[in-house]
Amino acid sequence: MTPAELPTIVVADPIPAAAIERLRAGPCRVVDATGGPDPLEASLPEAWGLIVRSRTKVTRALLDRAPRLAFVARAGVGVDNIDLAAATARGIRVVNAPAAASASVAELAVALLLMLSRNLYPKVLETKGGGWKRSDLGSELSGKTVGFVGYGRIGREVARRLAPFGVRTIAYDPYVAAPVDATGLCSLDELLAQADFVSLHAAATPETHHLIDGGRLAKMKRSAYLVNLARGSLVDERALLDALVSGRIAGAALDVFETEPPTFRELLDHPKVIATPHLGASTHEGQTRAGLEVVEDALRALEGKPLQGLVRSTGAP
Repeated sequence: MTPAELPTIVVADPIPAAAIERLRAGPCRVVDATGGPDPLEASLPEAWGLIVRSRTKVTRALLDRAPRLAFVARAGVGVDNIDLAAATARGIRVVNAPAAASASVAELAVALLLMLSRNLYPKVLETKGGGWKRSDLGSELSGKTVGFVGYGRIGREVARRLAPFGVRTIAYDPYVAAPVDATGLCSLDELLAQADFVSLHAAATPETHHLIDGGRLAKMKRSAYLVNLARGSLVDERALLDALVSGRIAGAALDVFETEPPTFRELLDHPKVIATPHLGASTHEGQTRAGLEVVEDALRALEGKPLQGLVRSTGAP
């Protein structure tokens, strides 16, 4: 088979060089379309495979412009930028890298919990601005209760890292029937009432849209903090701002937002909010693992082997 006859895999979003090198060693032609929409559009008619991160939206319209497409890979965890129902209707297999960034996200969660408990963010700003205010006391994590809303791979990694701090961990997850570690399972209402930190790790689904709304924020302790490293749609941002302004909760750390980049300036500018730009998975190690994992699945697909990260659609075409 000549190079021109090999299946074409289009890389639409940047992935690590090690992953590209591994892909080029396979039985395929690799097209770099990371330069923007024009190179991507030009490459779609010949594409057998497509590798994306979060920037490229794999919509039904995009799929219609790629008649030969048989394989789509998301070099990351969430696949909400891919129309799974449309892909399934076409017989296009979709894979992701569900475990690649677990450690990266878990470490950021611990960092944000520490920043909230010690009130570090405003202290850093004050000190860099010339202040030297030492009278406001923070709190230790030791003895506190951290509640996980969603207790899959990432939640469990956070709990494992928190254990040496001496925290108590509880979780609400309707898909976890029995304890898998020292974390106790409870209802969502029980979790909200008990937790000093509510850490969100649920998937974005119609059922979890605005799962944390005004009513549920009102069930949290006034001294409690909300942490969201999952998806922005889990939180009613207007209700969260109201809870912060009224002192209903003590603060929040948000790595994800309903609109990204976020435009709700009142929430971003609130002094009790730590905001980061959806960088939970943004480590060299996490991105390298994600790229290599989806490339290995692309090579398996080319060879007709079972796929490790296959995502199954639950939507209707």
